Amino acid sequence: MQDWLWMTASDLGRGIGAGEIDPVALTQVYLDAIEGHDLRDRIYARVTRDRALAEAAAAAARAGSGQRLSLLDGVPVSWKDLFDTAGVATEAGSKLLAGRVPDRDAVVLEAATAAGLVCLGKTHMSELAFSGLGYNPSTATPPCVNDADAVPGGSSSGAAASVAFGLAAAGIGSDTGGSVRIPAAWNDLVGLKTTSGRLSLEGVVPLALKFDTIGPLARSVEDCAQLLAILEGGKPADLAGATLKGRRLAVVNTVFMQDVRDAPLAAFESAVERMQAAGAIVERIEVDAVQEALDCTGPLIPTEAYGLWRDVIEAKPDAMFSEVLKRFRLGADVSGPDYVAAWAALEAARFGYDAAVAGYDAVIVPTGANLPPNLERLNTEDDYYRTENLMTLRNTRIGNLLGLSALTLPTGVPSCGVMLMMPPDCEEALLRLGAAAEAALA
Repeated sequence: MQDWLWMTASDLGRGIGAGEIDPVALTQVYLDAIEGHDLRDRIYARVTRDRALAEAAAAAARAGSGQRLSLLDGVPVSWKDLFDTAGVATEAGSKLLAGRVPDRDAVVLEAATAAGLVCLGKTHMSELAFSGLGYNPSTATPPCVNDADAVPGGSSSGAAASVAFGLAAAGIGSDTGGSVRIPAAWNDLVGLKTTSGRLSLEGVVPLALKFDTIGPLARSVEDCAQLLAILEGGKPADLAGATLKGRRLAVVNTVFMQDVRDAPLAAFESAVERMQAAGAIVERIEVDAVQEALDCTGPLIPTEAYGLWRDVIEAKPDAMFSEVLKRFRLGADVSGPDYVAAWAALEAARFGYDAAVAGYDAVIVPTGANLPPNLERLNTEDDYYRTENLMTLRNTRIGNLLGLSALTLPTGVPSCGVMLMMPPDCEEALLRLGAAAEAALA
């Protein structure tokens, strides 16, 4: 039964459907694994043991009577600690929210429960989701599966670790500037950034509402397709027969490929070669709108975040990790006219980008330009923290600014991901292309 800990969520679901896996036994295996893991307290903020076992028992009864609710009915998953859980603390990795206990589940958690997913508990995260590193001295810093001395990526850091260390079949996270894709890439997982507005943010602790999105971190593209459908109450993308043959992919050199470090660059180029060998047509292009979009970061994201959190933060600033506090306060002095002008510039950049890549099926770039930074250096060197955080978030953040749907896939090189990006609301096409790319990279 220990093999269950390393199976995809979809394969576990098929095992339940075939009567080969009992949901209660499966959930107990995960709970025992969590309880016995040396790094448990760095990964899970809270384990919802009673809820998990009750949900598993209900899933077992449905499986026994042929009334399963979805392919993943009975499969145990983790939830980032910014999704409200009724009667269980939801603190978003911050002492500012210590003791915050919501009275109902987030809408996406309600949808997941209605489809039979089992809630294992809440995972640690970057404070208020405002860091791509996953480093959180306020609560806990989860581990990176590939480097015990490094951070795991954030802000859905514990979500990634829960899956990578075999303590959840999948994790549900959020992505405002890369918070699903970075930890997925650094822990060799698949991570899906959905289009802004596609999944409900009701009951989700916000960071910057116009950029916040929800997405799964999992072992396969199929898992991400199933989880997206469950979270929105829809139908999963059809991945059968997906192919790269004749698909036109653009590598955008502008910004994305600048200063990419040796290991991620080599992994990316190898991934491109394998996609070409599978029939993809790859061209390299320049798109000025990428830099124009990135230039809008300062007036927009910190301003959105500070506008939401100012009163809470300034009532108790000493409770925050200083580097996260500084990032929030970058939005304190942006004027109304500058904010409006930045949005106008971003809309123009989005239009320019869309026009430049319209002839391609997708854009492919390295998910990150760096490898997971060293934890001790982040703890002692402020300049290292800032430069690595900015480098970590650069490529993924562009997708949020441009409003795209995006998917990161493992390349086979530890902590090096390749990212596929498509226009908004193209998740089904993106997942289908991702399934073909996944097969080419296997």
